Amino acid sequence: MNNLNNTKILLIICGGIAAYKSLEIIRLLKKNGVSIKTILTKSGTEFVTPLSITSLSQSKVYQDLFSIEDETEMDHISLSRWADLILIAPATANTISKLANGNSDDLASTVALASNKKIFIAPAMNVRMWEHQSTKQNIAKLKAYKYELIGPEIGDMACGEYGEGKMTEPKEIVNKLKIYLKNLKLKNKLKAIVTAGPTREYIDPVRYISNKSSGKQGYEIAKSLLKNGFETTLISGPTNLEINNDINLIKVETAEEMFQSTLKSLPADVAIFSAAVCDYKVKKTSKIKIKKQDEINLELEKNVDILDYVSNHNSLRPKLVVGFAAETNDLENYAKKKLGEKNCDWIVANDVSNGTIGFDSDFNEVSIFFKNKKIDKLKYNSKSEVSDKLVGKIIDHLN
Repeated sequence: MNNLNNTKILLIICGGIAAYKSLEIIRLLKKNGVSIKTILTKSGTEFVTPLSITSLSQSKVYQDLFSIEDETEMDHISLSRWADLILIAPATANTISKLANGNSDDLASTVALASNKKIFIAPAMNVRMWEHQSTKQNIAKLKAYKYELIGPEIGDMACGEYGEGKMTEPKEIVNKLKIYLKNLKLKNKLKAIVTAGPTREYIDPVRYISNKSSGKQGYEIAKSLLKNGFETTLISGPTNLEINNDINLIKVETAEEMFQSTLKSLPADVAIFSAAVCDYKVKKTSKIKIKKQDEINLELEKNVDILDYVSNHNSLRPKLVVGFAAETNDLENYAKKKLGEKNCDWIVANDVSNGTIGFDSDFNEVSIFFKNKKIDKLKYNSKSEVSDKLVGKIIDHLN
């Protein structure tokens, strides 16, 4: 089924051996019902032909900024306004430099600079070129200009070297574009709440009960929600992580503080509870530091269950409530049990027993459990990639 009908993409193909991948991008986008117009740079013609592009896109290929025919049919301003987004793939070091420094000496750079739409770039170059300080500075500029990077990846290169600089595979590029395009179909800006990190339950002014959560997965989810158009609030326990200024960050320490901040942030369309909230707190906290003793007895009491409260609150409940479960054994049974008991819509569960995923790692592997007993597995990947795929599923659900 073509699920991106009536969406339009302007693809800019630059010179580089990875240009052949642009043909597969066109094929995949057309398969999903996307209308495509293409700009082929002068150096790009050394690697792919206008005929091969036209046969796949079923549309004219634009090449020359000073072509009377092209400007009569559609000038460079109209071309940039026509698209829902612009994709530059492959994006060479030369093109990246042009865009970063405001140069516009060909049709591709002129259209990009004149555009009022989201621009995605998929860099492709030799590892030394990618690691060069000038390229790093240019990439930093483009990020500041709100360009969206896809890749590059680490791998073997056509030149025989190995490292970062390889263009992301077409399927992954198209998946990222699909997330963005689907979100454009949402009529109103949606509001999302994410909880992340650990909580601290104090014993005395200097000691507390906590856990190993780093907050990395929750922070990446918040970033992915923001870039996909959600008005995002991140309620975070103590972490050392930084977050985009466009995200409403609320810092808390205890489970009670996280609970109260969650209530104040409602209503919302989506609530994702990825925080590792302490189940218990000390019943009576000492106001002064407890001195060393041979034995100390702590009386604990249950903290409020934030996920359970929000999931079962009729007037405050978001359209979609997602809980998290970090388990060391019997993951599927515990996840399904939590899904039923908490009355949430999805449970995202991961096995943290081996230490290579989950807590304090940059990588994760999760399974999403749904009420209809379906299970989706997101294979081992960076927490950023896991977040993008999770948010993609959220957008599909809301649509």
